[in-house]
Amino acid sequence: MSNRRRAGFTLIEVLVVVAIVGIVVAIGVVNYLNAIERARQRRSMADMRGISTAIEAYASDLNRYPPASAFVLPAGLDLPTENLVAVRGYLQPTYIRALPLVDGWNSWFTYGTSSSFSDYVLRSSGRLGVAQTDPPFAVTTDFRDDIILVNGRFVQWPEGVQH
Repeated sequence: MSNRRRAGFTLIEVLVVVAIVGIVVAIGVVNYLNAIERARQRRSMADMRGISTAIEAYASDLNRYPPASAFVLPAGLDLPTENLVAVRGYLQPTYIRALPLVDGWNSWFTYGTSSSFSDYVLRSSGRLGVAQTDPPFAVTTDFRDDIILVNGRFVQWPEGVQH
């Protein structure tokens, strides 16, 4: 009888390695998807800051915010809103080179002003693309929540560990 060692791996060793690789991939995919959502949120917030800067520059020249009308926001935000297409003529190219019209999730930004044009709201509908009917007006932990900017300040946005 010869003492030959067999080269290769046992079935148990292969299964253990496959299980470990599967766990690492699963963790990686979840983190990757979360990073994509966070990037969309940050892009939306950066675009909203740029739009807000243009709106504020317009207001400093004309002593009022650009007008908006059409849709009515839910309770708590009683300013009429519309997408930014109608506002683009007031801001572009004098106050902003190219006005972003959609957020990171490819939904329209909405914009509204008070009847005296002394207040404005800018809104991204978040991951779902549907405006919340009763936004909490606070820092949230859900990408589905709206991102709302009023008179140059964020009053609602997702932050921290998201789900």
